[in-house]
Amino acid sequence: MGILIVVLIIVVVLILLGLSLAVRIVKQYEKGVLFRFGRVIGIREPGIRVIIPFADTLDRVSLRIITMPIQSQGIITKDNVSVDVSAVAYFRVTDAIKSVVAIENVHAAIDQIAQTTLRKVVGQHSLDETLSETDRINLDIRRILDVTTVEWGVEVTLVELKDIQLPDSMKRAMAKQAEAEREKRAKIINAEGESLAAAALGDASDIMMAHPLALQLRNLQSLVEIGVDKNTTVVFPAPLMTTISELGAFLARETAAATPSMAPSASPTASPTTTVLPATTGGKIIRQPVTNGVVEPR
Repeated sequence: MGILIVVLIIVVVLILLGLSLAVRIVKQYEKGVLFRFGRVIGIREPGIRVIIPFADTLDRVSLRIITMPIQSQGIITKDNVSVDVSAVAYFRVTDAIKSVVAIENVHAAIDQIAQTTLRKVVGQHSLDETLSETDRINLDIRRILDVTTVEWGVEVTLVELKDIQLPDSMKRAMAKQAEAEREKRAKIINAEGESLAAAALGDASDIMMAHPLALQLRNLQSLVEIGVDKNTTVVFPAPLMTTISELGAFLARETAAATPSMAPSASPTASPTTTVLPATTGGKIIRQPVTNGVVEPR
């Protein structure tokens, strides 16, 4: 009886060991590649799969999208600028048999080919293109990778540049360039504003010429604005051209009055002329005759 129990236990253990060697579980996001004596038999779908122990081998391949970071690469651009560029790639297995048979380690192979492709593509562009046309660079890298990896049963779904490191000297140069560009825009905007203001002032001057009272009303408004702060100085603005014309007329009158009249004499000998000159002597007014410009004593 004891021997029978031992035999039963041994049989059960052998059955369990055989089941453990023969039964495989393929998950929903996997596919199994079945090898029998080293030859590919076919694909096994997700679920419980039974194989022949010691004769079959089932390799399970994940079909999920895999995220693979591409290490930072020291690259010299087309315009001889040294930059460090890192990226990230997304790929998935589309053919389980090719991914197992065609290449030994698909993940390591894609990592290496992605690094070399990144250096090749970025090196064909200038620094400005690398910074501004990242979408085009991403498409170029993805297209090159797809051509290479399609034989491995792998599809590269997306490639994105993650980080671009520039030298400190180049950062300072780019900052100066950006500052100069903004100053140029500011000057252009200021000039456009001056042009618009000049045009508006020209239109306003035409209106004031057509309506003289408009200038007087503008002067009164200026006085109101000056008086807001309760200043003690009162300013009376006057039109500049009117003031200049009035000043010129005043100077002309003064010049004419200061110039003596050059009237011709009637005879070579002037007759005695008596001119009364006021004089003050002791608080009294004394009238003295003047002959030929000489004051005669009394």
